[in-house]
Amino acid sequence: MANSASGDSVVDRIVRLLSAFPEDVSALQLSELAERSGLPLTTAHRLVRQLADHGLLDAAPGGLVRPGLRLWELVNRTAPTLALRQAAMPFMEDIQQVLNQNVNLAVLDGWDALFVERLSRRGSVANRARVAGRMPVHTSSAGLALMAHQDRQLQGNYLDQFADPDGKVTTDAVRVLLSETFHQGFAQLKGVVDPDTWGIAVPVLDARQRAVASLGVVVPLREMRLQALVPALQTAARGIARRLNDS
Repeated sequence: MANSASGDSVVDRIVRLLSAFPEDVSALQLSELAERSGLPLTTAHRLVRQLADHGLLDAAPGGLVRPGLRLWELVNRTAPTLALRQAAMPFMEDIQQVLNQNVNLAVLDGWDALFVERLSRRGSVANRARVAGRMPVHTSSAGLALMAHQDRQLQGNYLDQFADPDGKVTTDAVRVLLSETFHQGFAQLKGVVDPDTWGIAVPVLDARQRAVASLGVVVPLREMRLQALVPALQTAARGIARRLNDS
């Protein structure tokens, strides 16, 4: 496969181009897309045109570029999280019906919680977790629930490289959070992402008791019904795990 003068392949450049779209931004000008992907404008223009021919990108008049419907179709048809989302949705709907607040489903990807599904309603509290959005493990209850139930080697690798960009959270503090989360069976973070919200999450465990996903809620900070919230989430998580095992 042909390489550019910088040594990256065509596939590398396509991945950089597709990855350049930020969260919550559905379209970019071609010049901005080229800048964000670190590609020359002529290269970006050529690749966008070729990808648009296959429906993977949509190039509108005026230089506006957005992900194409064909890309969405392929991703949703073959996504490895499809079975997980299908198994979890009935339980997420039940929890949302009771709480009338945000419910989310996440998986671990690197050192981030990657959110694969979210349910919310009008009037629910602010929630930064968005479908296909990421949050660092230590800033989300979902991330803590996921990492706390991984094998020790993976946890060790995570802690060895941990560095808070803001310099406010130490490795020892994260180690304590993970230990507390593991022993109590759920993660909770109050006012970390938003000063008025409280995130609570439980792991969805496989047969080896490793977290394959986390199920979480975001509720008003004044909501202090842990005795009701946690058992409901844990029951739902066990139900999701059973459905995954049966599929």
